[in-house]
Amino acid sequence: MNVSNLPEDIICLYGKTGEFLPFGATSMPVVQSTAFEYGSAEEIEQVFRQRKFGYLYSRISNPTVSILEERLTSLENGLGTLVTSSGMSAITVALLTVLKQGDEFVSGNSLFGGTYSLFTDVFSRFGIRVVFVETTNLDDYKKAITEKTKLVFLETIGNPKMDVPDMQAISKIAHAFEVPVFLDNTVATPHLWKAKDFGVDVIIHSVSKWLNGNGNAIGGSVTDAGSFTFSENKYPDFALFNKKFGKLAFLAKMRKETFVNMGVCLGPHNAFLQLLGLETFPIRMEKHCSNALALAKLLAASPKVKQVRYPGLETSQHHAVAKKQFSNYKAAGANFGGMLCFELISKEAAFRFINALKFCKKLANIGDVRTLVLHPSSTIYCEMSQEQKTLMGVSEGLVRISVGLENIETLQEDFLQALKKSHSQ
Repeated sequence: MNVSNLPEDIICLYGKTGEFLPFGATSMPVVQSTAFEYGSAEEIEQVFRQRKFGYLYSRISNPTVSILEERLTSLENGLGTLVTSSGMSAITVALLTVLKQGDEFVSGNSLFGGTYSLFTDVFSRFGIRVVFVETTNLDDYKKAITEKTKLVFLETIGNPKMDVPDMQAISKIAHAFEVPVFLDNTVATPHLWKAKDFGVDVIIHSVSKWLNGNGNAIGGSVTDAGSFTFSENKYPDFALFNKKFGKLAFLAKMRKETFVNMGVCLGPHNAFLQLLGLETFPIRMEKHCSNALALAKLLAASPKVKQVRYPGLETSQHHAVAKKQFSNYKAAGANFGGMLCFELISKEAAFRFINALKFCKKLANIGDVRTLVLHPSSTIYCEMSQEQKTLMGVSEGLVRISVGLENIETLQEDFLQALKKSHSQ
């Protein structure tokens, strides 16, 4: 069997080659240990000097965490993966492995609010400049990339804009300028597409979302696709790592320099919970996507709804690109993700709708088995200016739905009754 082309359900259950777990266990044991003992001073020296493989300290690596890293690498068909304490820490360590004071990077303006704040409020304090462009406008990227640009960052499906950039075209532009493409693939997931096949060089996830699926553990991941070489001319800080680690230079620099020193490690018990969630990931995504499409169509047919944002709708301006990117791996056609957004006439109408729902959880998360509802403007984006909200597609009447696995007829009935109440005074 060709282990480089295994189905995702096999990878999620057994890993790429089928690990033989200790004691014949079917779930990876939780190795809940801070540090790891060796039999002699000579042996632990060999591990510290990287002349022999071994675990030293769980801030650096841990057996339970390593299994999660291996499975995520296989899912993305990548070179290697580093998992972290959260999706935000994954973005931070990935970008700071490349960026330093005086550098610039280009980012699509369709971003999760936390990512936007990281770029504008934190990176700016360290002399790192972000240049925002309209995410789906190819000419904007050509104009924005300069000699100072060290990478391009995007989200596969914007949260909450729900726009879909043409990744193959954007990757081609970035690579022409000899800069890598970093992509947050949380909303699309590896189930919808393989980002590496579209020119993406570094793939980031908030593993807390659909990969976990149960809303019980925080985590992030960074996967190196192995497709970009950080040349010493443009990236002089990579010189020693290129010489010592070759094609693994980015992964080695990220783990040894940024990740270890920032201390954003994932705990082994959280890794265990992520692994449990990952086992049902492929079958869950099918239901998430089918439920989301059904709800999007229901909302689009309602006169009470101003606009529905979901790339699976043929009326979406992003449908053609989404269909091209997300249909290559599904024999039955494209899947378009488990999240949608729609607009009502006002904040008051949005609140009435949310409060009338019976089977949706009102909380700030996405990717759960349960359907989750949120009013972005008054929560995640509440401290942002109106100009910033407009930039990221956040209006007062916007409602975000992370669609769960409930019976679709029950969800549709619930949404219809809530829509009626949203317009009542």
